[in-house]
Amino acid sequence: MLEFQIAPKNGAGERIGFDVATLIVAGWTGRDEAALRHHIEELAAIGVPRPSSVPVFYRNSALNVTQSVRVEALGPDTSGEAEPVVVAHGGRLWLTVGSDHTDRKAETMGIALSKQLCPKPVGRELWLLDDVAGHWDQLRLRAFVTIDGHRVTYQDGTLAGMRAPADLIARYGAALPPGAIMFCGTLAAIGGIRPASRFEIELEDPVHSRTLRHAYDIDVLPVVT
Repeated sequence: MLEFQIAPKNGAGERIGFDVATLIVAGWTGRDEAALRHHIEELAAIGVPRPSSVPVFYRNSALNVTQSVRVEALGPDTSGEAEPVVVAHGGRLWLTVGSDHTDRKAETMGIALSKQLCPKPVGRELWLLDDVAGHWDQLRLRAFVTIDGHRVTYQDGTLAGMRAPADLIARYGAALPPGAIMFCGTLAAIGGIRPASRFEIELEDPVHSRTLRHAYDIDVLPVVT
């Protein structure tokens, strides 16, 4: 069961808990489709399969969602992706942060497989999506990683280039059922995609002066053949 603290614009919020019923990982969620298709061709040239659509919606096991501050990954070839995450609960849509942790070696064999192989960490606070929908483009997403003991900025940018949740849900083709979680896409990695021992996520709302945060450490399990 996931447990969240609702963080309203003003005042104190209640705590809620529920089991995840559906996990959807949206990919290729940028608004510039020409740029997306160019990037798809670049990745195809190095062996990453082309998505079947843009955006594309990967169904993953709901059991992959975790709020743990430590995750285990098989082998050294995984990395996180900071993402806004929409949560359907109580007849309303909420927003938190998460990481679409992905096996990069498996990604060359199949993107859906690579995403299924890794846990999907999410934060413990929720904002009402309606409270930020009007200034979605101003929200700022950041990620920091620890590599060889050094903490560096890994991702940083506003959500202006990403499709808004209402757009993604419409393209998904169905309303999110109760207990559903949708990862909404990510930003380019600064300095390239690479593994780390710690991953930190922030989503800043400059209009209401607040920030969602989550962080987790990555334990690498040995690959035995």
